[in-house]
This record gives sequence, C-alpha cells and structure tokens, in this order.
Amino acid sequence: MSKSVKKNVSNLSFSLNKLYRTLTNSRPSNLIIPVVAIAFAVFLFGGGLYDIIMKPLPAVYYGGRFLFLYPQLSEQFIGDSIVAMTLYGLGIFGLLSIYQSTKYVYKPRQAYMMMTVGVVLLLLAYILLQASIQMKISG
Repeated sequence: MSKSVKKNVSNLSFSLNKLYRTLTNSRPSNLIIPVVAIAFAVFLFGGGLYDIIMKPLPAVYYGGRFLFLYPQLSEQFIGDSIVAMTLYGLGIFGLLSIYQSTKYVYKPRQAYMMMTVGVVLLLLAYILLQASIQMKISG
C-alpha cells in the first residue's frame, strides 16, 4: 500500500475508535431516564397504545355538541386519551410536589404550601378521573 492510503486508513481507525469510546463512555442525564419512564407510563395508562393500534376518531359532533368522551367503557375517542393523560400528568405533578415539600425542612411555610398544592392536585386528578369514568358508565 502507498503511504497516503495507510495514513487515511490509520486516521479512519483512530476516528472510529474515538467515536466508539465516546459512545460507550457517555451517560444520559440523571433526569432524562425518570422523565422518559414517567412519560411512557402516562402514555400507556392514558390509552395511547389503544389509540395507535385501533386509530379511533378524535371526537364526534352528535346532538348539537362535541363528544370527547365515548359514552361506553368498551371504546374510546382520542379525546378520552388526552383527558386521561392530562389528569394522570396532573396527579404525578402533585406527587412530585409532595415529594419536593419534604426537602424544605427549615422552611416550614414553603413546605406546607408545596404539600398543600400537591395534595390538591392529586385529589383534583383523582376526582376528575372518577367523574370521567362515571360519565362514561352513565352514557
């Protein structure tokens, strides 16, 4: 082989080796993995997989109004999923607020406020989810 080809091959192997070392030594942020896991769980709990597989309608205009919640438990609109995912996200945000309130030991007023906001968000998400299920059951 000529010297120029050997030089290009050696540079290429060095570049590939450097790229390999960079990829194997890199670590994602400590925040990315839990956020992705929570987002995936909310997506599954909200019925996102059903939406992908069955491809339901977004909503229906019936009787002079839009229906975002399907009137039976057996099926759903995309609006059902959006409502459920939003409420699950609200509940998770409430849980995170409650967790963060434990970090303010020496600031009791701030800890109490964060705890109160978290509990309110969690209860609001629970009540609204139960109300949406009740609306679906009653038709």
